[in-house]
Amino acid sequence: MSHPRLSALIVARNEEQRLPACLASVAFADEVVVVLDRSTDGSAALARAAGARVLEGAWELEGERRNAGIAACGGDWVLEVDADERVSPDLAEAVRRVIGESRFAWHQVMVDNYVGDRLIRHGWAGSFGTTSVPRLFLRGAKRWRAQRVHPGLDWVGEQGPRIEQGALVHLVDRDVSDMLRRLDKYSSAKAADLLASGEIGSLAGNLRRFVSRAFKSYVSRKGYREGAWGVLLAFCTGAFPLLSYLKARLEPERHGGRRS
Repeated sequence: MSHPRLSALIVARNEEQRLPACLASVAFADEVVVVLDRSTDGSAALARAAGARVLEGAWELEGERRNAGIAACGGDWVLEVDADERVSPDLAEAVRRVIGESRFAWHQVMVDNYVGDRLIRHGWAGSFGTTSVPRLFLRGAKRWRAQRVHPGLDWVGEQGPRIEQGALVHLVDRDVSDMLRRLDKYSSAKAADLLASGEIGSLAGNLRRFVSRAFKSYVSRKGYREGAWGVLLAFCTGAFPLLSYLKARLEPERHGGRRS
């Protein structure tokens, strides 16, 4: 009986600085597929030089480009990795073992999140970051929804146990300013999704979400153990939906809507 084939999928845009290390970390896969969305740098040449199959195009929605990448994969299993992530050797070993044994359709993997050189283990919550992600799945089991930022997922089949060995090393942000720029970028994309849905919510509701999400980050997810970094992470986690709402309400024309 042949061993299941594994496809590593990387979706990126203008990531020539970080792509080589990401590609090297997934070299254990049977094939590597790189989806490049409107890239104008040297990412395509780097990916092809590493032996990857490259799919280039332009997709407005994150969910659409990720689904295009999944469709391009030929393996029995798919491991989805972002360009700012690295598959640790221990995780690579665990993935190979799991796909040879698993009777399930998908598995979560652990994530080690870094800001600069600092590993931040606590406080990640909601859409601003997480400590485990559903990245290993049978081809056909996972479909992303048509949204711009943090699209939802639809699954076919049963979830298996989380893979506890190794981790995705996620280089989330370079520094505090980078974290705040990400908050600005993500909230703009989320504002466009809110306007497209026709329901942006209310100020009172999003103020409550700010408090509840910040509390979850700082207290429930133990962000307090990270000192001042935990405070910053709690602020960004709580601010994301509130800022998205305010952009959609105050500046709809800048995010694909119309001023009422």
